[in-house]
Amino acid sequence: MKLYSINTGNFKLDGGAMFGVVPKSIWNRTNPADSNNMIDMAMRALLVEEGNRLILIDNGMGTKQDAKFFSYYFPFGEDTVEKSLAKHGFTPDDISDVVLSHLHFDHCGGSIKWNPDRTKLDVSFRNATYWSNERQWNWAIKPNVREGASFLKENILPIQESGHLKWATEGMELLPGFSFMFSNGHTEAMMHPRIKYKGKTIVYVADLIPTTGHIPVPYIMGYDTRPLLTLDEKAKFLNKAAEEDDILFFEHDPKIECCTVQKTEKGVRIKDHFSLSNLS
Repeated sequence: MKLYSINTGNFKLDGGAMFGVVPKSIWNRTNPADSNNMIDMAMRALLVEEGNRLILIDNGMGTKQDAKFFSYYFPFGEDTVEKSLAKHGFTPDDISDVVLSHLHFDHCGGSIKWNPDRTKLDVSFRNATYWSNERQWNWAIKPNVREGASFLKENILPIQESGHLKWATEGMELLPGFSFMFSNGHTEAMMHPRIKYKGKTIVYVADLIPTTGHIPVPYIMGYDTRPLLTLDEKAKFLNKAAEEDDILFFEHDPKIECCTVQKTEKGVRIKDHFSLSNLS
């Protein structure tokens, strides 16, 4: 098995929204804000190569939205899915599976693209099976008012219409050593791949812990639909990760790709941080 970090682009979100009730005087130390109170966010996908399977976990916000939409999120940098795949010798047509942690636009928007004359929306990975789960799908296609701006029908419905969609279930193995855990505090049935790799377990934490600045258990996003549930899920997850020396792979941290954690007097904190490519 080989793993590759795939940067699909960068954007900005309001720092207060990202840290909820945590004061700016605290979160600004780890995630410094600009003059508009916006903090930098990566959209880091994970690519898993195993035999004839090439599995892409999440794919960023894509490029099909209009200028007004992108103006809200200040995208920056030159990275795209296509460019990042090409760095490792792959193209979108090589992807066999696309795993969607959840269906918020910054995680699944790259799933769908315009056709060349912009008359029809097509799947971006035409040879891939797309994996979601029924609970998250049903939650997303009939969104609550609070999450409505994050679930965009043009990112979601064309996947099912294409015939490429399949359901994952909690605990199932997509391939040996690649399984799913679910969490429900951020949104219903968010999926976290757990991957056995070189004697370690790597967990794609998605929006359970969006950046290393969110590792302290009470540091919970204002976007979470059930923050008290997130509190419980994070505590259990981080304690287990510390005990088992799991590696956390971060989707949104602008600088740090991976870390391990340890228990301290102040709670679970970072032990070591490193790039995925440094795993020996």
